[in-house]
Amino acid sequence: MAQIRIARRVLTECIAAMAFPILLLSILVAPVSAPVVAETDRSRARWCGVETMPLKPSDHSWAHWVVLRLRSRSMWRTDLPVFVTAVLLSALSLLVAFFGFIGAAALVFSPVFWLFGIAAQVGPFTPESVGETLLAMPAGIVLGAVTTTVLTGTSFLRDFLLRAFSRIRDPDLLAKLEELRTSRASLTAAFEFERQRIERDLHDGAQQELVAVVMRLGMLEATATAAGAAADQERIVRLARQAQAHAERALERLRDTVRDIHPRELSDLGLIAAVRELAARSPLRVELTSTGDDAQLSSPTATAVYFTVSEALTNISKHAGVGSARIDLRCATTDVHVRVQDDGVGGARIDMGSGLAGLRERMRSVGGNLEIISPPSGGTLVVASAPSQPPW
Repeated sequence: MAQIRIARRVLTECIAAMAFPILLLSILVAPVSAPVVAETDRSRARWCGVETMPLKPSDHSWAHWVVLRLRSRSMWRTDLPVFVTAVLLSALSLLVAFFGFIGAAALVFSPVFWLFGIAAQVGPFTPESVGETLLAMPAGIVLGAVTTTVLTGTSFLRDFLLRAFSRIRDPDLLAKLEELRTSRASLTAAFEFERQRIERDLHDGAQQELVAVVMRLGMLEATATAAGAAADQERIVRLARQAQAHAERALERLRDTVRDIHPRELSDLGLIAAVRELAARSPLRVELTSTGDDAQLSSPTATAVYFTVSEALTNISKHAGVGSARIDLRCATTDVHVRVQDDGVGGARIDMGSGLAGLRERMRSVGGNLEIISPPSGGTLVVASAPSQPPW
């Protein structure tokens, strides 16, 4: 395995030596060529057994990725130094490979050249007899081994410099990475909270009603078996009506749970109509103002905004201590904005694992944002905005 990696390193250095003229010409367009050369060098390092992370997404074309890379400050801190290093080390590999391997070949085949009357000169050495050509053969093998060692060392030097430049900290990249880690943790906690809520709704709602239906049907069966008197007939009717009432309540609760997972109105009628239906079902007196057209909204964006409004109304009815709320929904061709406000006790916060934390991460996942302004005793204002189409 080690021999294979050394062979790969020597081969890649020989390829880099042959590509030196192209690298030299690419200096003329260095800002554009630097990301390409740096990404190629990262691929070379991975092929040689070094763990490096590719920066170019597999679904992006080279032209699109280079344009994006040119807008990043990390290109100037990482890609450009790697590009300069690649040019310099390729020049070194060209000199070493050319003179080393050609000189080694001339020494090893010196006796063959002597048979054809050619004295193969390598540097200051020129054979003057058959004995000297035979002595030149082991010298050629040694020169070839030295050349291979130097090229292998050059390859390791490339890896060292590549890792060194890649360790330069990009504050923007680190901030985005930390934001991604926090977002992933918040989403995981929010999804777990949502799963628990669905389980609780099914257990405390539809499941309890269905248990009551089963019990009433059992009592109905027992009564019907022993039926005979008019009183028994009346009890059968009463039990049947109770079972029907429990079954209807179970069906209604199941519909509410399914609607909370994804409302049918949102898919069929759009965001504005779904929010109107949500306001009509709310126990609060909701003042709704909507403007614009929601036809341009993508499904992920409309869903994120809908559940933001739903969670905000739920929190108002549970915690605000008031019976009314105001919703301002504005849809445009490029974005959507919604404001949900109440005059309650205030003091709302976005805690890790809460419903609002999950909604904030959902808004961020579609390129939007969620803000809460809730001073104590000053009411609560939930503001959400997002582009019509997610950035992905």
